[in-house]
Amino acid sequence: MRHRRHVGSGAVAALVLALALCGASHADTVRTVEVSTRHGILTADVFIPPPGTALRGGAVLSHGFMRSRETMGQHARNLANEGVVSIAPNLPYQVDSRRNAEAINDVVAQLRSGGFGPVVNRVVLIGFSAGALASVIAATSLDGIAGFVALDAFDRPGGIGLAAARQLTVPATAIRAPAAGCNAYGIAAPWGAAFPKPDGDLLIEGATHCDFESPTDAICRLFCFGSDAGRRRRVEDALRAAVLRRLPLPAGT
Repeated sequence: MRHRRHVGSGAVAALVLALALCGASHADTVRTVEVSTRHGILTADVFIPPPGTALRGGAVLSHGFMRSRETMGQHARNLANEGVVSIAPNLPYQVDSRRNAEAINDVVAQLRSGGFGPVVNRVVLIGFSAGALASVIAATSLDGIAGFVALDAFDRPGGIGLAAARQLTVPATAIRAPAAGCNAYGIAAPWGAAFPKPDGDLLIEGATHCDFESPTDAICRLFCFGSDAGRRRRVEDALRAAVLRRLPLPAGT
């Protein structure tokens, strides 16, 4: 028979206080919403900065081919903890990057208008793999965005992503893995040198495609040759640094 250890009311109160203090400094909860776009209703996860955190701006994080918004969740949570309202939507199409770009534009418009909570004026677009292709196309048609970050981007053989990268008018960062099958053998590697306002082109030696998702999963690890916690932290740190360069704290904070 298992005996339960009695916990006094003082210990319970201390535990509740500790949990509250831990939760107060981290965006540990996510709100899932339905977002109306010209390409239908999208499900999106919304990460709001914790109370008391200075608001820097916003970010829209787009997932890769055959993936979902959940694979960008930890990236979004990390940025929210830094004061960035972070939206991770499910993109409407698997292979239509231009229409996905239009949907991203609609999400940005709602983010800027306060449709997800705080009104934000400065927005960074972040995309992983095919989500980076849709995001770079979106970035060419959005006025006033603060920057763009590509996470092991994918491009098409015709180079529509490279053409869009050359048109960007905002600082742009590429964070990438060595050439391998899952990133189409580094097909988007030329983006970093093509950005008119380059803000870093970081090659993470030994990284796999899965290291750029956060969190990744067993399916990606099976098909893209594993993942490593240390390399994922390097990607997370590089992403955080790139976004915070584009979204500095407001004056006086």
